[in-house]
Amino acid sequence: MRKVLIANRGEIAVRIIRTLKEMNMTSVAVYSTADKNSLHVAIANEAYAIGGPKSIDSYLNIDAILTAAELSGADAIHPGYGFLSESAEFARRVEEAGLIFIGPTADMMEKMGNKSMARETMASVGVPVIPGSDGIIDSADDVKEIAKVHNYPLVIKAVSGGGGKGMRFAYSDKDVDKLYYDAKNEAKNAFNDDRLYVEKFIEKARHIEVQVIGDGKGDAVHLYERDCSIQRNNQKLLEEAPAAILSDEERKYIIETTRDAMKQLKYRGAGTVEYLYVEEEKKFYFIEMNTRVQVEHTITEEVTGKDIIKAQIMVAYDGEIGFTQDDVSLNGHAIEARINAEDPMHQFRPSPGKIEELHFGLGRNVRIDSHLYTGYTIPPYYDSMVAKLIVKDDDRDSALTKLKLVIGETVIEPIKTNLDFQFFLLSHHKVIANDYDIKFIYEENIIDTE
Repeated sequence: MRKVLIANRGEIAVRIIRTLKEMNMTSVAVYSTADKNSLHVAIANEAYAIGGPKSIDSYLNIDAILTAAELSGADAIHPGYGFLSESAEFARRVEEAGLIFIGPTADMMEKMGNKSMARETMASVGVPVIPGSDGIIDSADDVKEIAKVHNYPLVIKAVSGGGGKGMRFAYSDKDVDKLYYDAKNEAKNAFNDDRLYVEKFIEKARHIEVQVIGDGKGDAVHLYERDCSIQRNNQKLLEEAPAAILSDEERKYIIETTRDAMKQLKYRGAGTVEYLYVEEEKKFYFIEMNTRVQVEHTITEEVTGKDIIKAQIMVAYDGEIGFTQDDVSLNGHAIEARINAEDPMHQFRPSPGKIEELHFGLGRNVRIDSHLYTGYTIPPYYDSMVAKLIVKDDDRDSALTKLKLVIGETVIEPIKTNLDFQFFLLSHHKVIANDYDIKFIYEENIIDTE
């Protein structure tokens, strides 16, 4: 019997456990003291406490997780998303302990985690990248020299960046004189790595990402693409599959280019390659690669009928994806709304607390991924996402209507959530018309209110 420890919590831990059960495999949950009553703990075959409520003491505690794996007799670890899912150190420690890491190699994670190196790597295998510096920049003068070639605006980025840290937007030489050092200092404080690189700032674009799964031996499949352009503070809110804005030719180009790149890199496991798509130019530009399962993997599963978690597990254990590219086709349109425990009327501040009333809207081709239950208390220590509402229908318009119906029927009380905010977004004329870009929420003044 194969036994997998899930080094995560919340809805993704529940999601992984359910697939393990379908595969007749044993699941091992780990939990912080704040999560002892969480759903993933209740439904796993085994569960082990690994530390206090702060992530650094539990879900980021590599030693505690490896100890739980040893005590349980697990032979593999699935990292989910967030926490240690993109930590090359964790992947390496897992394999050094004689366990299977359900994800890419540590070397690949390091390569893609370094944004400058990822850019160079993807360019070398034929993926289109944003014009910018050839590697690391050493001074503000270097930025100004790049501006002479590519023109302003430019974005100065931390090599080890994430979440907008170590990122500055320059519109002139005067901006560079100040922002270069701001970015360098912030990167040093956030990542202990002050190296920077520069890219042309693309101001108007869509966020398109391609889901891939590689066997680590030179074969890979794509599961088409998603449109994740509706974002707030670089956090996705609504995601769709496929990207309705693309023509058949554009879709074919980007999914095949991405798949070919993964085959050349001998990528192992599930990953997502993210692009900016400039509609006026009909061009794609590589942003980054996420070497893990994505929050929004659900909509890809709905339109392709493939279980991405299952494929991750099969590749890790057997080196086989479980299906070929010829087995993958698109069927319908799917949309996901992320439901967060937060108060949109007060700057989206977190809203933890006890769930006293809970009902999710249901219907044909409606999927709910959540760890909530009546009586559950949402702890204040972790990400505020508490549920994902996923719908599928024949076309985009029908899916939009269905998701509004599901949101309209959903009750999560008495905490504050972004349900009404999501309903408003789905009703916005630009969303209905599929006429927006990554700045949509700010350009339309759909912003935080006091």
